[in-house]
Amino acid sequence: TYEVEGGVAILTINNPPVNALGFPVRTGLIEHSAKAFNDPAVKAVVIIAAGRSFPVGADVTEFATGKSMEKPLPEVIDAIEQGSKPVVAAVHGTALGGGLEVALGCHYRLGLVSAKFGLPEVLIGIIPGAGGTQRLPRLIPVDKALELCTKGMHISASKAAKLGLIDRMVDSKDWSVLRSSAINFAREVASKPIDDRRLCSRPIVGGPVPDSVFDKARADLARSHRGWISPQAAVKAVQAATKVSSFQEGMDEEQNIFMECFVDPQSAALRYAFFAEREANKIPELKTAPPPMKINSCGVIGAGTMGAGIAVCFLQAGIRTTLIDVKQDMLERGVGYVKKTIESAVRKGQMSVEQAAGVQQLFNASLSTQDLSGVDIVVEAVFEGMDLKKKIFKECDAICPPHCILATNTSTLNIDVIADSTSRPDKVIGMHFFSPANIMKLLEVVKGAKSSPSTINTAFSLAGPLKKVAVLVGNCDGFVGNRMIANYGAEAVFMVEEGATPAQVDGALFEYGMAMGPLTMSDLAGLDIGYRIRSEKGLVDPKTRPKGLRYTELPDKLCEMGRLGQKTQAGWYRYEGRSKKDDPSVLQMLDQHRSTAGVTPRAITNDEIIERTIYGLVNEGFKILEEGVALRPSDIDICYLYGYGFPRYRGGPMYYADQVGLKNVYDAILRFQAAQPDVPYWAPSPLLKELAESGKSLSKYWKKREKAASQNSKL
Repeated sequence: TYEVEGGVAILTINNPPVNALGFPVRTGLIEHSAKAFNDPAVKAVVIIAAGRSFPVGADVTEFATGKSMEKPLPEVIDAIEQGSKPVVAAVHGTALGGGLEVALGCHYRLGLVSAKFGLPEVLIGIIPGAGGTQRLPRLIPVDKALELCTKGMHISASKAAKLGLIDRMVDSKDWSVLRSSAINFAREVASKPIDDRRLCSRPIVGGPVPDSVFDKARADLARSHRGWISPQAAVKAVQAATKVSSFQEGMDEEQNIFMECFVDPQSAALRYAFFAEREANKIPELKTAPPPMKINSCGVIGAGTMGAGIAVCFLQAGIRTTLIDVKQDMLERGVGYVKKTIESAVRKGQMSVEQAAGVQQLFNASLSTQDLSGVDIVVEAVFEGMDLKKKIFKECDAICPPHCILATNTSTLNIDVIADSTSRPDKVIGMHFFSPANIMKLLEVVKGAKSSPSTINTAFSLAGPLKKVAVLVGNCDGFVGNRMIANYGAEAVFMVEEGATPAQVDGALFEYGMAMGPLTMSDLAGLDIGYRIRSEKGLVDPKTRPKGLRYTELPDKLCEMGRLGQKTQAGWYRYEGRSKKDDPSVLQMLDQHRSTAGVTPRAITNDEIIERTIYGLVNEGFKILEEGVALRPSDIDICYLYGYGFPRYRGGPMYYADQVGLKNVYDAILRFQAAQPDVPYWAPSPLLKELAESGKSLSKYWKKREKAASQNSKL
């Protein structure tokens, strides 16, 4: 909209929900700014946004249609910057991506104290493409510009003011105060010359920049964003700004680099992941569910690393939390973990001393579940044993108030069996956190047969305050993530048994992009966890183990040797602090095991390692979709991106399978099945078989059947 107040034109962007810079907004900015520049009654211009935020970036949906090239944003910003009258950007909410680039094209910038600023384009596989990499180093130091352009980070208004990114911070949270402040500021600067306010005509801050600055940025990103193309491309674009002979030459280079990134498969995968995360929040049955219950207090049972980490999550969300354990030494250790984590957050600047003191006041610890008599939710996080979990839930059912939700953090056990030990199965649900719980972002919300919509909605609503990405999954052995990872881990161990070394298996998958290899992951989680699960299923004892199925005792032997992983400084590897090394005693044990088992070691290629592990995930993922345990393929991918370190730039296992070609995946699975007829998970998914033989992709197939799939789903 366009208004004039006392010689100031106010251009208000209103494109809910996030004021994305789609074609209508870009058209409006050009037309209304031109109107203001040509109106003799107007002395200055304010660009502000209605609703909850200044524009948060481009309309990403236009990327697929080509609409983004009509009145492209660089032209819009150039028209604003070259205008004949001062233009003031008034920012509230978050000025991200193209939104920040619009603000950089303005001659002055104001921001509410609560505003945030950032250039997150690298997170969807591209770089700032409307002058961000060229204008920013002309406004703030180059090293700070590099951070913003390459890491996708957001900064506060106070930090933006210190950097010089904004000219004034408005000490208020009221949008109307921002608007009036911007109008008054515009009047102040209306008579001032604007030539030196145009960033396009300014020199690079700090003068000539040595190449070492960019070399360091590349080296740092090679570690923090291993395998990513877009952050390295952003370095190239910012460096170009310091080398070119004119601003326009830099803009041309930025556009070339932007397009190189845009057409790369990584960008498509990262855009897919971006939308998949938002899609995971769309739960059909919750559309008519009662509103979520307000959670003011929580009890966490089990003070091990997992339980203590869950307690930290609730405390940092401002929820009063009581940590319970029946063993004094375990409770003390858990309390120590909580305190140490909070102190670490203060040291890292993530929390003020005052905030930490407030969090500590919300924390209690006890040896008795009687202290949970008034809590709103209990999260059980003891070791994987059905009898123990049923006992705990029966106790909590008797102690906790009727409205209290009883959640289990089980990673594999049947939610319904646990729920049946209570008189309130409708209030029992799975909340499967991933270790370390206060760091890993995935939260599997596991729906039991009797979990009520209100209970599901409440558990799901906690994801935001707990800073988690929630995915609704059905009740089966291992749910989604651990059900799939079982095959992934089994294949890794089978290949070690067949002749590969632990380092080769882990190295191939690390090179593929996984955060860590499966054997390193097992050492980190603790080999005893898998051992306990296998024991519960009767697999460890040869007498109770199913006959005719392939089983390797290698992980069991490590546990029986006392090698439980990092916690004992020995597992598949030997550890010195966090540093891992190959252990000759493990390699010797492997040779002895192969000899005893009659296995002749063979050479295994890295391609075989990747196919057998990743395609194992994919095949099980298809079966999960067939059974309705996941709502959609993208939910499975989100589980793997946030819970298992799958490389985001590959989209997730289900997306990756489409890119490889389902026929290629299916043919490989048939080969693996023929080679290992005693491994039941290599039986191809019927859905995978159908799509592979018909030449269809999973994504296109699923779009057509999504409505029917949601109706037939267990979810």
